[in-house]
Amino acid sequence: MFAKLESLEAKYQELERELSSPGIFDDQHRYRQLTKKHAELGEIVAAFRDFKITAAAMESNKELLADFDPEIRELACLEAQTLEERLDGLEKQLQVLLLPRDPMDEKNVILEIRAGTGGEEAALFAADLFRMYMRYAERHGLRSELIQASESGTGGFKEVIASISGDRAYSRLKHESGVHRVQRVPATESQGRIHTSAVTVAVLPEAEEVDVHIDPGEVRIDVYRSSGPGGQSVNTTDSAVRVTHLPTGIVVICQDEKSQHKNRAKAMKVLRSRLLKQKQDEQKQSYDQNRKSQVGSGDRSERIRTYNFPQGRITDHRINLTLYRLESVLEGEMDELVDALVQHYQTEALQAESAEADY
Repeated sequence: MFAKLESLEAKYQELERELSSPGIFDDQHRYRQLTKKHAELGEIVAAFRDFKITAAAMESNKELLADFDPEIRELACLEAQTLEERLDGLEKQLQVLLLPRDPMDEKNVILEIRAGTGGEEAALFAADLFRMYMRYAERHGLRSELIQASESGTGGFKEVIASISGDRAYSRLKHESGVHRVQRVPATESQGRIHTSAVTVAVLPEAEEVDVHIDPGEVRIDVYRSSGPGGQSVNTTDSAVRVTHLPTGIVVICQDEKSQHKNRAKAMKVLRSRLLKQKQDEQKQSYDQNRKSQVGSGDRSERIRTYNFPQGRITDHRINLTLYRLESVLEGEMDELVDALVQHYQTEALQAESAEADY
């Protein structure tokens, strides 16, 4: 591990020299490549340098442990314990930083939420989840934009699609894919009985044209007039767009914008992301048929989380984490959940890498 870290530090220093060389700004493409790589290595190099400084401090402290003055030895002993704990933490941090990065982590997100079993109650909970993710994005300085929404009769969503963009948006939200179950008493329930409903969430890395090539001949685009509830016309022009990808049968509808061109651009963005997701799933399946993972898979077949309103409880079943602050989580305070999931999957990745090394 340390030989690799030394090599990465040398590469980092080489990048610094190149970035400070005369004329570097003349080639903007090269400059962007170098700054991106420099930023990627920055965190791990900073942690490695901190590790070396701490290790050197431990070596210096060993001399004080043999000092004739008992007070100095006592202080040195306390310092040694602190330094050892710090060194252990830095080593674990470096192990995580050396893990292969998901190439999709830097991507923006296409978020798709759909009401499942439970009718209107599921649609209302879909709206609650949509609001939760929008609040979370806002708290982290991420930008969100509504792409398409199909509302229910009571103010919920049968389906809602949005984009979330900003620093490492996909890395923050990728573990949210799956079935979210809600247990609560619906507003229309006169007997006070608790109902169980379900909503599916899919988090897709937003694909760019360079990620997925779409042959124009394989796409059918239909335009029609946008309509509101009950089919009432809310637009006088053919601005709604339905895009059908003929080889896969994927259909994307977008009618939220008044401009046909904007609806078409949004629909193509969603189509590219779904095709990229399909490609990822195929690669993942061929790599390991039996490995279960939410990383980049968007698996909706498995219940991942339960929101129990009577108890104010939220439970993530993948990591057996239960929090009794449901209201604050639904207000977008999801950091404890998100951080725990990231740590869980990092630990799994470290264990898998260790097992492969032993093998």
